Amino acid sequence: MTKPPKQLTMITDLGESKLIERLTKDFEIHHKTTTLSIGDDAAVIDFDSDCSVISTDLLIDGIHFNLDYTHLKQLGYKSVIVNISDIYAMNAIPKYILVSIAVSNRFSVESLEQLYQGIQLACKNYHIELIGGDTSSNHRGLQISITAIGSSKKEKIVKRSGASKGDLLVVSGDLGAACLGLLVLERENQRISKNANYQPKFEPYRYFVGRQIKPEASKSTVQILEENDIVPTSMIDISDGLSTELSHLSQASNVGFKILENKIPVHSNLIEFSSEFKLNYLDLVFNGGEDYELLFTIKQKDLPIIASIPTLSVIGGTVHHGNKNLLIKEDGTELEIKPSGWDGFKDLTKSHIQTHHDDESTNES
Repeated sequence: MTKPPKQLTMITDLGESKLIERLTKDFEIHHKTTTLSIGDDAAVIDFDSDCSVISTDLLIDGIHFNLDYTHLKQLGYKSVIVNISDIYAMNAIPKYILVSIAVSNRFSVESLEQLYQGIQLACKNYHIELIGGDTSSNHRGLQISITAIGSSKKEKIVKRSGASKGDLLVVSGDLGAACLGLLVLERENQRISKNANYQPKFEPYRYFVGRQIKPEASKSTVQILEENDIVPTSMIDISDGLSTELSHLSQASNVGFKILENKIPVHSNLIEFSSEFKLNYLDLVFNGGEDYELLFTIKQKDLPIIASIPTLSVIGGTVHHGNKNLLIKEDGTELEIKPSGWDGFKDLTKSHIQTHHDDESTNES
């Protein structure tokens, strides 16, 4: 005899206060600095001599994620990673998050519990505490807003604006994989929409799909820098594509960069799989985004240590003042790199890596 289906709890059955209590009841307090957590008008954190580092991001259904192929638990996890990656990019350690959601009545309480299970897993893996947030109704889908709070010693804080001529450019991990994962997910989703009996094929692409739906922040990179007493001169996380993040560093520091194509770290299958979508792998590297790796500059004296770490790659360096950035191909050809990564308000269909013919001193936008 089959079991009757489990009756789902409607959000309206609980109300806001009880919903928050139910979603957050299993979160624990770890840090001594937590003076007051969930349950009051605001959280209270005593940082003593450390600097507070705070960042926030908004994720919107249909723009930043697609629930056709994204499980809510994965979405919860990723929404935390997106935010704490910005904290690591300041050479700081994330400690707290506040989570606000706006949700339509098509979501049950149980589905939101799955979202918060993903958030809780990220909190556990990165030793972060959920200390507050807000909930609201929403006529369209789901929106998630997370504020991340971290801390660092004042002298260890790294901004975008500290690079200078002669610094080396370093990146963690590999690039372009998350964008390829998104292309695979979109392709398979379209095939399912045309044929309900179609079985999606993910096996050759699991690494790439994983990088898209369950990314990780570069915690280990910040730990490596701390262990080796290295403070980067500038740093940013790669959320919007290498071309855009490089432009941010370049403009903030008023330097130009040269990148060597053969030094860019990519997965061994990225070039092959990119061709399936009739794309050059460089389009994914420069314009894809969502890698959540760290891009930073160091002084040349730190090169021996950085070069000995397998997860870090020196891909170029600063070469002149101004903010023109160049890609050096293996045959010596110079291509100008223009910012063309993710921008929620622009059409991203065109690549802006263009052949460079004019004088380096010219400063084009």
